[in-house]
Amino acid sequence: MSGTIRLTAAQAMVRWLSVQMNAEGQRFVEGVWAIFGHGNVAGLGEALHGIGDALPTWRGQNEQTMAHAAIAYAKGSARRRAQAVTTSIGPGATNVVTAAALAHVNRLPLLVIAGDVFANRRPDPVLQQVEDFGDGTVSANDCFRPVSRYFDRITRPEHLLTALPRAMRVMTDPADCGPAVLAFCQDVQAEGFDWPEAFFAPRVWRIRRPEPDRAELAGVAAMIRAAEAPVIVAGGGVIYSGAEEALADFASRHNIPVIETQAGKSALPQSHPMNHGAAGVDGSAAANRVAGKADLVIGIGTRLQDFTTGSRTLFGDAALASINVQPYDAMKHGAVSLVADAKVALEALAGALGLYRAEAAEPQARADWLAAVDAHCAAPMDTNALPTDAQVIGAVQRATGEDAIAMCAAGTMPGALKLLWQASRHGYHMEYGYSSMGYEIAGAMGLKLARPEREVICFVGDGSYMMANSELATAAMRRIPFTVVLTDNRGYGCINRLQRGTGGAPFNNLYADSRIEAQPQIDFVAHAASMGAHAVKAETIADLEAQIKVARSRDIPTVIVIDTTAEPGPGDGLEGAGHWWDVAVPEVGGTDRLRAAHDAYLRGMARQRLLN
Repeated sequence: MSGTIRLTAAQAMVRWLSVQMNAEGQRFVEGVWAIFGHGNVAGLGEALHGIGDALPTWRGQNEQTMAHAAIAYAKGSARRRAQAVTTSIGPGATNVVTAAALAHVNRLPLLVIAGDVFANRRPDPVLQQVEDFGDGTVSANDCFRPVSRYFDRITRPEHLLTALPRAMRVMTDPADCGPAVLAFCQDVQAEGFDWPEAFFAPRVWRIRRPEPDRAELAGVAAMIRAAEAPVIVAGGGVIYSGAEEALADFASRHNIPVIETQAGKSALPQSHPMNHGAAGVDGSAAANRVAGKADLVIGIGTRLQDFTTGSRTLFGDAALASINVQPYDAMKHGAVSLVADAKVALEALAGALGLYRAEAAEPQARADWLAAVDAHCAAPMDTNALPTDAQVIGAVQRATGEDAIAMCAAGTMPGALKLLWQASRHGYHMEYGYSSMGYEIAGAMGLKLARPEREVICFVGDGSYMMANSELATAAMRRIPFTVVLTDNRGYGCINRLQRGTGGAPFNNLYADSRIEAQPQIDFVAHAASMGAHAVKAETIADLEAQIKVARSRDIPTVIVIDTTAEPGPGDGLEGAGHWWDVAVPEVGGTDRLRAAHDAYLRGMARQRLLN
């Protein structure tokens, strides 16, 4: 019979986390991002100090951006590892709610250890405590409930005996993966308890690969055999499953074109002959061509978000089959479900299909599209004109190699990169499930921690940079090198384009259209340099290419600022690029522009599939 060991609840938590391993023998929770306050400094702070390098602690600048870094680390690790974030009670905790929602939408593991009120209630109301007049059990941490996959409030030390394994189960479950939130009452953190020694035995958490149901497998195989023009939509689940080679072999063997979601882009390199590029609203002419002609759409590891489906207009009357570990995702849009791990399902389907080959691929359309991309992204002939986002992307593409990862999150660049960036295997990292402005800088830091052998290029607009840039200081202090390409179009250029495209007048997006007394002259170079980054202004596209190349030699972040035009969108001038997106247009308005936009909106709505 094992003995016991007396520890505080906080000491027990960090000791337990330090011996939870993944299948590769690494700590699953690599370490803890921490900003301390009165809700976690005395309990968890003491425990983290005591455990030292067995569960390292890192200091960040903002709770939300620390969590963004942790999420990017998990995404860059293909969900094989994660990081934790601890906060104080009150605003420190609620700062993480946005990041928790981001992890929830993107199905990514994140452990949030949020300080909470006193379980004993003796000093109530304590500093920063949110009081509910009708419910004495409520605290600010209840904000996490709708954006967490697992939520627990630790009001007694022994609650950790069940809460910690439950949190790990969620973070390592391919179907339920997402944020686990432990609201840790601050007095309980410091309480001693006699813990079973067996609780601290090392444990390996293996990510399961669910096998397909035989009837579901047979049904989907029959659908594929009956199809003349199937198309595969590759989502992030392909990457999380490690199914990249299985997808490449399956598509080639059966001659089925592959189109990509934001999360699935780079599962196949762009050079693969079956990769027809981005799907949907921000899709390529080649991808949307094969999607529009398809009689069967095979979703693999995708939740079929509106950008992918063209708000349910892209696939016409095609039948839909969906391979996913999560039944909720597999049945969307009336799909025939195949609930299984992507790699296992593809291998099983390949065995069931035998010599079947489709005639759906469009090699000439693919070649024409890639040639158009090269021309669209070429250096401008007029070096005095402000460059477009496409020209910036082209410059970075020419200046980097196969090891480069392009990453971004919000604004125009996600659509432009999905459309135009010619990714190598795993050469793309986009947070577009939640499209959270402010993810970019912290996300680049987390991604570089996960993939130190790769060159990380962070694309960020001036609007997102202004929202959250402080982790540049953290990256400089920790000597985490990555390159930031900061495109300055003097405001929220992406939403300005959308506002105008839906019949609205330019209003409150670009600085020039806002209620201000003077156009701000923000010196982004000086600002980034003040936080320890190497910062420079690129005056031309050629200068940008040169600065990208020299940045590789540094051991700190490099920020390259370049002015860009606010006018062209990502696919402007590219025939066949893009697809309709459902953005509601006012039914009543006084301008011809608005009436025309509403008429176009009604035409788009008429094409929508209305299945669940």
